[in-house]
Amino acid sequence: MRITVIGCGYLGATHAAAMADLGHEVLGMEIDPEKRAALSRGEVSMFEPQLAEVLSRHVESGRLRFTGSYAEVAAFGELHFVCVGTPQQPESLAADVSQVETAFAGLAPHLDHPTLVVGKSTVPVGTAEWMAQVLTANSPVGSEALLAWNPEFLREGFAVQDTLHPDRIVMGLQDGRAEKLLRDFYAPMIDEGTPVVVTDYATAELVKVAANAFLATKISFINAMAEVCEATGADVVDLADSIGYDDRIGRRFLNAGIGFGGGCLPKDIRAFVHRAGELGIEDAMTFLRHIDDVNQRQRERVVDIARAMVGGKLAGARIGVWGAAFKPDSDDVRDSPALWISGQLHLRGARVRVYDPQANVTAGQGYPTLSYADSAIEACQGADLVLHLTEWPEFRQITPADLDGVVARQRIFDGRNVLDLDAWRSAGWKVRALGRR
Repeated sequence: MRITVIGCGYLGATHAAAMADLGHEVLGMEIDPEKRAALSRGEVSMFEPQLAEVLSRHVESGRLRFTGSYAEVAAFGELHFVCVGTPQQPESLAADVSQVETAFAGLAPHLDHPTLVVGKSTVPVGTAEWMAQVLTANSPVGSEALLAWNPEFLREGFAVQDTLHPDRIVMGLQDGRAEKLLRDFYAPMIDEGTPVVVTDYATAELVKVAANAFLATKISFINAMAEVCEATGADVVDLADSIGYDDRIGRRFLNAGIGFGGGCLPKDIRAFVHRAGELGIEDAMTFLRHIDDVNQRQRERVVDIARAMVGGKLAGARIGVWGAAFKPDSDDVRDSPALWISGQLHLRGARVRVYDPQANVTAGQGYPTLSYADSAIEACQGADLVLHLTEWPEFRQITPADLDGVVARQRIFDGRNVLDLDAWRSAGWKVRALGRR
C-alpha cells in the first residue's frame, strides 16, 4: 500500500522504516527541517539496533522518502499513521497532546477523498473520539475520513523486531471499513499468527497505558521486596526466582534494581493518574502514585548507599559510573535513573565520571556538568567507588583483575543485580547490591 507516517521521531521513524521493509511505499512527514534532511539522507538521530540499516536501505531504494507538506501526505497515502509524541506537560502529570492536535488539524483540510487515519501515539482515553470529530468537521469528505486507534507496543532496543513481529495488534475503531483496511495492511503479520483484538476507541487507548502500569507495578513491587530483603537478610534474586515459577506471576520484570525510566513508563503512569482524576475516579488509580513513589525512592536509596560506601561523605569522592541510558541497547536518557543518580551525586560534591557505550553524547546534552569517559575502565580511573547502573553486556564481562591498579579503592555497587558478586568479593572488593546477601 501507499502509506504515510506523520511524525518521524522514535516511533514514527521505526514504523516508517519497518513498513517499507514489508514492501509498502512510505512517505514520512516531519516538520523539523533538520531532522527531515537527516532522514532523507538515511540517517537517524537515535541509537536503535537495526533501525539505521533498515531506514537507509529503503531511502536508497526509493521506497521511503520524507516531506514537510500535509498536502503531499494527503494526496499520497491510502492510510495515514499518526506517530507524534505525547510528552508529560511541564508542571503537570498530564500528557501533552498538542502534537496530536496539530497533526490532525494539519492533515484534515487536505483529505479530499475517502481515507483512513490511524493513531498510534499513546494518548489519554477520550482523545480518539475527539480526533474523529476533528476529522469529520474539518475534512472535505466529512465522515468518509475514517479513524482507527492502533497503539504501539515497542520495546526500546527491540523496536524494529517488535514492529515487524508484534505480539498483538489492537484495532480501536467504529467502522467495519476501517477494520478491513487495517486487516489488509497487517495481513503478513496476521498470517504468521499475530493475535488481533478489534475493540472500541477507549479500550484501544487504555491498552498501552494499562500494560505500562502493570509492568511498572511489577518492577516497583520487586524493588520494594528488595528493601525488605535487606532488612531481613533474605536474597531478592532467590525470592524473584521462587515466585516467578508461579504461572500467575511469571519471572519477567521481577529484576530488582535502581528502578524504571525512559520516555514511556514514567510519563504514561503519571498521565494515567491525571486522566483518572479528570474522570472522577482518581481513587482507583491511587496505587499508581505509590508505584511512582517506590520508583523514585529506589534512586534515592542508591545515593544513600553510595554515600555510605565512600565513608559517609560524598564531597570530593571520585565515583566511576557504568551506564547513562535508561536501559541497554539504547541511547535514550529520558528520565534515566542512572543519570539522575549521577547528577545527584555530583550536586552533593562527588567527582563523577560516566561511561555508556551509546549514550555519552545524549547524556552530555542533558547533564553537561558531568564528566564522561571513553571506556568503562577509564571511568574508573582513581575511583573510590564504581557504580554499575545500566545493564550493558560489556559491563558484566569486566573482571576485578581488569581494574587492578585503576581504582583507588576496591568498592563496587551493582545496581542491576547481574554481576558475579562472589567473584568480586573473592578478589577483595567491598560489594553492595540491592536486596542481595
